[in-house]
Amino acid sequence: MNKVNTLPSDGQTYDSKTIFLHWLSAALVMGLWMLGQSIDLFPRGEARVAVRSLHISFGVVLGIVLVIRLFWRQTGGARLPAADVGPSGRIATGVHHLLYALMVGLVVIGIACIWIRGDNIFNLFRIPSLAPGNKALAHNAVELHGLVANVLLAVAAIHAAAAVWHHWRLKDGVLRRMWPGLAVRLGVAP
Repeated sequence: MNKVNTLPSDGQTYDSKTIFLHWLSAALVMGLWMLGQSIDLFPRGEARVAVRSLHISFGVVLGIVLVIRLFWRQTGGARLPAADVGPSGRIATGVHHLLYALMVGLVVIGIACIWIRGDNIFNLFRIPSLAPGNKALAHNAVELHGLVANVLLAVAAIHAAAAVWHHWRLKDGVLRRMWPGLAVRLGVAP
């Protein structure tokens, strides 16, 4: 039987909430990165305030999703055995921990950027600066936020490439464990 066409069974897929939170996190990270890259393309004023406000708002959503995801992972999410218990399995576990750490760091640094710089949110309210006039600190915080975002995206790309490698080359069902809709079809949705 061709493993590519077989569906994981016997608890070998994540539950639908874990899958949803995984893909929502991925979509938010990608969308936030694209928004972050485009903020300076907009002229100063209403347009830039709107794009930066969207970036901040979706960053807050990512923070909330991350807290929910970490809580769910500890309390109710499916825990699957490692696909490989050898060195590559330990590397995969390390990459997952690194992805979580980078997301937490990104959100924390993003919040710090807002408070260091101060910000206008959709022209509805203003978050005051905790370091008014300290342009060097604001610049360094924003640069660090961008660097962590780029590293997160690079590690996520490696993570995705490894999943595709598992699917197409190793044909071991690893990618299908996190595939949307599969948990529902297999009856493991909470």
